[in-house]
This record gives sequence, structure tokens and C-alpha cells, in this order.
Amino acid sequence: MKIAVIDYGAGNLCSIANMLDNFDCEYELTSDEKKILSADKIIFPGQGHFAQAMRNLDEKGLVPVIKESINSGKYFLGVCLGLQVLFEKSEEAPGVDGLGVFRGEVLKFREGKIPQIGWNKLRTTSNNRVLSDDYFYFVNSYYVKPEDESIVSAYCSYYIDFAASVEKDNIFAMQFHPEKSARAGYDVFRKWIEL
Repeated sequence: MKIAVIDYGAGNLCSIANMLDNFDCEYELTSDEKKILSADKIIFPGQGHFAQAMRNLDEKGLVPVIKESINSGKYFLGVCLGLQVLFEKSEEAPGVDGLGVFRGEVLKFREGKIPQIGWNKLRTTSNNRVLSDDYFYFVNSYYVKPEDESIVSAYCSYYIDFAASVEKDNIFAMQFHPEKSARAGYDVFRKWIEL
């Protein structure tokens, strides 16, 4: 099995790579269209600004590549900003289109210390194949609000209840950082790799 970790000029590539080193899998950090399309699974890492991420994806010609990979049924794992860009728009970047894989938007927290930094406990839903009701590590000022709540695979609370992860068919995406979440995060990667 070959995993393509999308290198779009930002993101937490090293920590994702360090986590993948724990498993018997072949992976490559790449922005090459052919390598992404030929991979068995894709990871979209994320840290940074919504607009910059979408700009980088556009400049590298990766928007259609990601959509084609998802539409082909390839397993996709989005982390942090890799969750947010799946939606149509974000308050972080008015006027900038996301990938639009899911209908909905990304909203900014209105209460508490922003960003949320630290460990928070998930409440998984029945729409979940890889998560546990455990503590995971978050660094986020924004959260996704899907139009279709049936895609939510876990909720979390930070002054409000928010969708901490989504799952639909071949798409798995989470606001928290499983690669920085110790054993609980290791288990997420293990289960996803084994799918």
C-alpha cells in the first residue's frame, strides 16, 4: 500500500511522517499529480491559513487532483486545515472558495481563549470507524459547521459543541491532530491504514 502525503507548501508534514514511520506502509511527501493519483490512500495535513492553503493548492494545480482522488473512492484523511478546506467557505478567508466536497462553512469561535490549544475529549457518533471517545490534541480558532450533520463522526465542546470530525464513505477528516495525540492518535492512524 502506498500513501501520498500532500505537500502543498504548508502543514505539519514532519509530524505526519514521524507517525507513519510507526507502520508497515510506504508513504511519500509529494505535490506531484501522478504520484498522488497513483497512491492507494491520501493524507492532507494542515496547519495555517485557509486562504494561503487554497492559493497554494491552486498554484500547484492540486485542486482537481484532490477532487478526482476523492471521487475515485480513494481513502482520504484530512487533518486540521485538511478538514476545513473540504467545505465551501471559511470566515477566516471571506470570498475564498474551499474545495466544496461538503456543503457547509468554517466558523470562528466566539468565546474563550482563541485558539483552543490542548487536549479535549471526543464524543463519537455511530458514523465512525476509526475514532475513540478519548482525549485528542487541538490547536484551532475555527470549526466546521456541516449542512448535513449525518457526516459528523465526533463532537467536542469548547464553550459550544462543535463537529470535531467528519466521515463519509472514503473521506475521514478531523479538526484535531491525531499525529500529536499520543496513543489515541496512533490508533486512529492504525485503523485508517488497515481499512
